[in-house]
Amino acid sequence: MIPQSFIQDLLARVDIVEVIERYLPLKKGGVNYFACCPFHGEKSPSFSVSPSKQFYHCFGCGAHGSAIGFLMEYSGLDFVEAVKDLAQQVGMVVPEESRTDHQERVREQSLSELMTQAARFYKEQLKRSPTAIEYLKKRGLTGAIAARYGLGYAPEGWQGLQAAFADYSDPRLEECGLILTNDQGRRYDRFRERIMFPIQDQRGHVIGFGGRVLGKGEPKYLNSPETPLFEKGRELYGLPQARQEIRDRSCVLVVEGYMDVVALAQFGVHNAVATLGTAATAHHLQKLMRMADQVVFCFDGDAAGQRAAARALDVSLEHLADDKRVSFLFLPEEHDPDSYVRQFGADAFRAAMDQARPLADFLLEQLSHEIDLNSAEGRARLVHDAKARVLRISAPLLRLQVMKRLAEMAGFTQQEVEQAYGLDGRAALPSAPPSGFPPDFDGPPPDFEGAARYDDRDFSGGEAPTGRRFGGRQGGGQNGKWRGRNALPKLAPRQRPPSSIEKLIKVLTLHPTWTARLPIDLLPDDSPEGRCLIAMVDAMSVGELPIHGGVGSLLEHFRDTGHAEVLARIASQFDDEAYGDSLLEPLFNDTLNKLEADALELQINRLTQQSRLGGLGPEERRQLSELLLHKSKLRVRTPPANS
Repeated sequence: MIPQSFIQDLLARVDIVEVIERYLPLKKGGVNYFACCPFHGEKSPSFSVSPSKQFYHCFGCGAHGSAIGFLMEYSGLDFVEAVKDLAQQVGMVVPEESRTDHQERVREQSLSELMTQAARFYKEQLKRSPTAIEYLKKRGLTGAIAARYGLGYAPEGWQGLQAAFADYSDPRLEECGLILTNDQGRRYDRFRERIMFPIQDQRGHVIGFGGRVLGKGEPKYLNSPETPLFEKGRELYGLPQARQEIRDRSCVLVVEGYMDVVALAQFGVHNAVATLGTAATAHHLQKLMRMADQVVFCFDGDAAGQRAAARALDVSLEHLADDKRVSFLFLPEEHDPDSYVRQFGADAFRAAMDQARPLADFLLEQLSHEIDLNSAEGRARLVHDAKARVLRISAPLLRLQVMKRLAEMAGFTQQEVEQAYGLDGRAALPSAPPSGFPPDFDGPPPDFEGAARYDDRDFSGGEAPTGRRFGGRQGGGQNGKWRGRNALPKLAPRQRPPSSIEKLIKVLTLHPTWTARLPIDLLPDDSPEGRCLIAMVDAMSVGELPIHGGVGSLLEHFRDTGHAEVLARIASQFDDEAYGDSLLEPLFNDTLNKLEADALELQINRLTQQSRLGGLGPEERRQLSELLLHKSKLRVRTPPANS
């Protein structure tokens, strides 16, 4: 494991602007830099990079993070790989691994080299096999597509790989799944007389193979076994080739076969990936939803396809988000994606994707299947059976919508269903305000799509603002004055003011050392923000809270916890100009006084209520008197803001 201290030192030395500029052209706008977001398609720049915070944030899709997070998302690296890449860029050496870790890394590297060597061998064999070439041509594939996906051919014969490796007895060949050993100890190739589909990880390294038999042999598809390199529940076929198209369209199509991916690409559908002989997993979904706003699962229309879709539905429930969409495309029973796109073309296939069944519709259809909704017993069973699945939906607003529709189907009110599920009517609502365009982070640049543009003309003459039109009717009235309510520009919804806890978090992202001044007994633990502050105090108390490197360092320290999301949201929502250096100290002290006053008020109210109901004992009266005195002193210490 890489020490946390090294990660913080690394982030303190790098400049996130320089890191991102290696991949994106950035343009300065105010104190920040902007570019078109690489994680979703857009025409105007909404991707903002803050050098002071060492933090990036996209106003369009909400992507955010540190320099390490950017490399992970943009280049498809895991955390350790991103740290090593970044360290290399600034000339730092990652602390030595343990002997065991080093040996494991060397072993995986050697296995990866063997897989690459095998892939080269299979590609050469494809060039020498007229039968295999003819098969691919009949499937409508060109040499360019075969080259893009690295297709090859495993020749007939039991030990064809002997021609590829000097030592066919090398035990690593069996460890990475290329050969097998029979009961008599004789070694032989796993793949024979098959079209070979190299399986690559996100960095493009070959980690396994899928082999498709020529003709009618069985099994039709043969996959590499799980090895130190290859875990089928984590990988997706075709992802390296599809990554850019997925980001450009913010949509990914998930199919079941390698040939489906390659055929779709041949006909112009380049955002398809395939699971590797297994149902979709949580790892698959998490990976894809980081890259795209929409995931479309595509299945054959037969009973097997319906069962596979039901499994994908179950996996999806706990990974949904209200700003993401999961849907299900069922092809006619006589078609798979390969045959459908060859017969009808890419435009027809994309049109079918646009009509894919939303997850909520498919879920309710699954829940009500074979249930008699004309009987009271059937409607009760529907609500009963739906509970486990509905409560697993992680997207709060979608879960609310599903409960509303479920109540309508079963003849209940929404409140009755919520009561049956042990909810109080608020559990389906999000705890934070919906994201959109935060009022700050220095805002998007002036030409950001969706922001009104104004020229320098005087509006008193009735001239309408230039650029984007207002929501109402434009034009001047008599005497050059605006006329009618609809002629006025529509204002953005009023943002709720930040809470005291949110103000403190914002101040501490700018001055982390002040965390040591927080009285932990005043911090509430009944909200994500309060728990985040307590976690910061705990980290500071043991000397682990990063005090250099801006928000980016804090995000990395709290990576994979809910605190990172709280920090990122608050850092991007509140205007830095409102937190200038001259204002920070008074704001910090005033906010602490407000927390103390709130805590006093709670205790006073509790004792006052007790006095009304049953009276107070001598000790409680003394306590109330002290609290009231403390409150009066606090008022003197903290005069009103306008005094």
